Amino acid sequence: MAKYILKRLLYLVFVFFIVSIIMFFIYKSVPGDPARMMIDSSKQSVDPERYEQMYQAAREQLGLDKPLPVQYVSWITNMLKGDLGFSTQYRQPVSQIVGVPMGNTIMLNLVSMVLVFLITIPLGIITAVKKNSPLDNAVQVGTVVGYSLPSFVIALLFIFLFANLMPIFPISGMNAPGMTGDGMDVFLDRMYHMALPCIVMTFASLGGITRYVRAAMIDVLRQDYIRTARAKGLREKVVIYSHAFRNALIPIVTVLTGWLVSVFGGSVVIETIFLWNGIGKVLYDALMQRDFMVVLAMQMFYVIITLAGNLLMDLAYMLVDPRVKLGN
Repeated sequence: MAKYILKRLLYLVFVFFIVSIIMFFIYKSVPGDPARMMIDSSKQSVDPERYEQMYQAAREQLGLDKPLPVQYVSWITNMLKGDLGFSTQYRQPVSQIVGVPMGNTIMLNLVSMVLVFLITIPLGIITAVKKNSPLDNAVQVGTVVGYSLPSFVIALLFIFLFANLMPIFPISGMNAPGMTGDGMDVFLDRMYHMALPCIVMTFASLGGITRYVRAAMIDVLRQDYIRTARAKGLREKVVIYSHAFRNALIPIVTVLTGWLVSVFGGSVVIETIFLWNGIGKVLYDALMQRDFMVVLAMQMFYVIITLAGNLLMDLAYMLVDPRVKLGN
């Protein structure tokens, strides 16, 4: 197993560098001059000669005066050392900009993931066992509606219901005005502001995963070994959870791993709508301002999440199905 993990890690490192090269040159080919955008506010207050000097200095500071291959080597080397570059929008190192938002995004997504797991897996099992019952039909209608609606539509609907029609939750932001510090009151206020975005992200994910769990369970419950287990007189809970669910996990693992990766990408919309100070909102603002160093840092974060998710998927296969040989 250790040998397999080492081989996979080497492969993922190779993929990481290939993707980083592609993304770097794509963003470098996008129209727009970061150096000019960086000093654009000074254009009207200085003479043309001084402006040109400032422009050349900005190009040197950003490393734009060097050939593209040299720029890439410098960027990837610095990134591996923890230096993510310099933001033209915020006029400070990217690492100082993304630290707090990344923590906020991870917190938002982790809470949403836990809620989704706690709801979808039991719900999928129950609806599979009670197939074609009123509960199953109601859940199927709800999941189809939730699966069909884009996340931004769900967000706007929930804002209307729970912030306007019934003012239960705040519409946006992370804290109430004047609420600063690190005390318990601040933490509880942060959780209160995070409630509505979490509910939206959870609801948006319920449909697809519940339907996958239900379909996988229904397929397994039709198998001969399930009928044999019931014929032996095993309790229904043992049949469902020890025999059926264990085997249904094999296709579910693929779906859940892919969903874990997509959640971070999908949070861009939610964070922008709710003005949640996460990497999704930072990425959106950076794209609007052509702040490519911030964009590249955010995109590489998503690349790492995706590659790690693929490795976890392979390892999860081994855990749920001992017949899978990692060496193959």
